[in-house]
Amino acid sequence: MEAFIRSVGAYAPPRRMSNHELAEFVDTSHEWIYSHTGISYRHIAEPDQAASDLAVPAAHRALEAAGMTADELDLVLVATSTPDYIGLPSTACVVQHAIGATSAGAMDVMAVCSGFVYALETARAFVKAGSARHVLVVGTEVYSKIMDWTDRNTCVLFGDGAGAVIVSPQTEEGAKSAVVDSILRSDGSGAESLFRPCGGTRCAYIPGQTPDSELALQMNGRKVYIFAVRAVVDTINEMLKRNNLTFSDIRYFVPHQANRRIIEAAAKRLEIPSEQFYLNMDEYANTSAASIPLALDEMNAKGVLKRGDAVITIGFGAGLTYGANLIVW
Repeated sequence: MEAFIRSVGAYAPPRRMSNHELAEFVDTSHEWIYSHTGISYRHIAEPDQAASDLAVPAAHRALEAAGMTADELDLVLVATSTPDYIGLPSTACVVQHAIGATSAGAMDVMAVCSGFVYALETARAFVKAGSARHVLVVGTEVYSKIMDWTDRNTCVLFGDGAGAVIVSPQTEEGAKSAVVDSILRSDGSGAESLFRPCGGTRCAYIPGQTPDSELALQMNGRKVYIFAVRAVVDTINEMLKRNNLTFSDIRYFVPHQANRRIIEAAAKRLEIPSEQFYLNMDEYANTSAASIPLALDEMNAKGVLKRGDAVITIGFGAGLTYGANLIVW
């Protein structure tokens, strides 16, 4: 039995921080940020908001769009690298309870910026196997809580948000729609290219000794850029080849919204117009696991996507992880 994306929903916090506002307390400028990243704004969660608080409204919107109630869900998957709690309980359990999914199992998927790609394939596998009928997949992040706001190399890049989809068995309603194929890859040799050094069991937090900066995200920008361009090019080429498709068969490529320069470099290597990549990082910045479903929701709301359109999503990020989903919308 094939699985398809039945509906999509998203939520971004109302607080909208411009590059100009950021430049008031960081040594940077709107011109520099936009020219190097394609980012103009990012949405910022309130101090008392956690990842689940963004996930819940996104989930409700996806359920409403599907014409479903939460008690019809069999599984809740939450892709996040900024969970409510460290390790336990899972943010998925918090979301499951908050939305009233009384019959659903729940678990987190931690593949960082590739998290939605990994979680969507996990949902597809459950539905195809008959182990679950309706699966909620949420990507949700509050990167504003793990930023060093004095580090202009990282704090200008990230924002907060959530996106959700309902994955269900293919029915008459979705006869032309399916999550057709997925590619999931990793390269752990680059694990420390993008990471939070302390706070886990490798480097535990010691009060009074651990510097605050060691609890924040750190990134080797050059290494991540080189990896990301290669990941986008390789996964797209592999996905097209193994499904006997060409670039013209794909309505849009929907990448993780990390940096416009990464996408432009990949498009150049692939020899396809950069306009074939759907980008909305200008508004939301890098929202890690939330970036792809946020983009899909925006595309759906604008009528850019229509049932039967072929789309390839591409994720890449810390781990290092990367991958892609081939979707017939």
